[in-house]
Amino acid sequence: MKKTSLDWDKLRVFGVVAELKSLTAAGKRLGESTPTVSRKIDELEKMLGCDLFNRTTKGVELTEAGREVQRRTRAMSDSANDIVNTVSDFDLEGSGSLRFSGQDGVASHWLARLIPQFQEERPGVDLDFQIADREADLAGGDADLSITFNEPRLRDILSIRLGVLHYMFFTTKDYLAGRTAPASLYDLIGHDVLMHDAYSYQIESWSSRAVDLKKAIRFKLTTNSGTVLREVCANGGGIAVMPSYVVELDPRLIALELPEVAPIQFWLTYTPRIQRLSRGRQFIDWTRKQFSNERSPWFQDTFVHPNQFDKYAKRDR
Repeated sequence: MKKTSLDWDKLRVFGVVAELKSLTAAGKRLGESTPTVSRKIDELEKMLGCDLFNRTTKGVELTEAGREVQRRTRAMSDSANDIVNTVSDFDLEGSGSLRFSGQDGVASHWLARLIPQFQEERPGVDLDFQIADREADLAGGDADLSITFNEPRLRDILSIRLGVLHYMFFTTKDYLAGRTAPASLYDLIGHDVLMHDAYSYQIESWSSRAVDLKKAIRFKLTTNSGTVLREVCANGGGIAVMPSYVVELDPRLIALELPEVAPIQFWLTYTPRIQRLSRGRQFIDWTRKQFSNERSPWFQDTFVHPNQFDKYAKRDR
């Protein structure tokens, strides 16, 4: 009887479906359509000659055979990660690769524009710089380092607090032409307000007045892209909720004389293995500097309104 070799890609898809218990959720994580995920599972089941999942209205459940395949797939994944970790621990000073993951926002807008400086200082280091729609699972091998908005609680994940993002309101002179600039949060009612999807989800954990505000104001635009949010706002599309640092990135924007909506802490996370590597320590130290008070005022604990920063800087000297 001819033996058929297992397809590693289908096993990878199986592992994600088994973890999430949903073909649709697995497709979103993998960046594939639900029919494609379903087809790969069907082909794997045909290859193995058994059902791996029971399909239900709520998702999928592992069969006995599926649980056995999951156990062995996990073991294979652990072995593969051991190979990567062992080989990559052979550290050449200032050279090698690093895998970084961050979500849309501070990683893609603030940090990314500074990467050429790191590349110039460390020409031997190759960066894989990924922007994802969720926080990276470092313990699961998604990346070597990441920026996260939740303080890590895992014993094997190290972290450094980088600072605080201060969310506030921005607009343009073109948008305000013929309109009265809001003097309070409740004056935003009747204005075209722009919001990032991620901020919209986070708003429930913001101040109580922000939650009340969400119920009252009209969100003219919601988007999952920080670039889209900033461009629509900068071209006169409305009033956008964005971190205070964007005033340094785009001269078209003006900061409204309103209080901040919320302060959100963020961390740089990494594995102990990365801390042991010279290239890892170099990237960690360099990243910390990009968010330090000496480098920028926007990430300090205390909120300073952009319109008052010159006065604050002079007082602080």
